[in-house]
Amino acid sequence: MENKSKDPLHGITLQKIVETLVDYYGFDTLGELIPIKCFFSNPSIKSSLTFLRKTDWARKKVEELYVNSIPKFK
Repeated sequence: MENKSKDPLHGITLQKIVETLVDYYGFDTLGELIPIKCFFSNPSIKSSLTFLRKTDWARKKVEELYVNSIPKFK
């Protein structure tokens, strides 16, 4: 029997999370949902990843939005 993680983020990279959210919401809406500069001031996946990897509180907000949005992606 396989031991499956109950963590919905298990095996999902931060890059995949950001790309999925940007594809679904776009940077404009993402910046409204999570008001951090990397989403509304000259946004890019690369700059967002750089910021989120250094800033735990922002990464947590992005991960929470992703987990709460999973049903919308299916």
